[in-house]
Amino acid sequence: QVQLVESGGGLVQPGGSLRLSCTVSRRIFSINTMGWYRQAPGKQRELVAKITSSDTTNYADSVKGRFTISRDNAKNTVYLQMNNLRPEDTAVYYCNVIAYRGAYWGQGTQVTVSS
Repeated sequence: QVQLVESGGGLVQPGGSLRLSCTVSRRIFSINTMGWYRQAPGKQRELVAKITSSDTTNYADSVKGRFTISRDNAKNTVYLQMNNLRPEDTAVYYCNVIAYRGAYWGQGTQVTVSS
């Protein structure tokens, strides 16, 4: 079965950086989009960034200029480089893959931005 394994979360000070990784355990054909969502306590899950099969990217306004999404097709991995982190970035981050046959989600990784 298809599994998305996330890593890279943790505790970081405001202004710091983290890099999230999400690796797909089995090759998925006809992938349309890979992306990252996040959900803070008491808040709805929101789109953070996404990247298409043609490398077109989109970002939430709150992270533009600070976060960068990228992918490595050979490693079946999508990354989220997060710079200049703010306390409001604190959330559980979920990897997402949208393919022709459906959508897949990672298990979530906690990102906490605090002094």
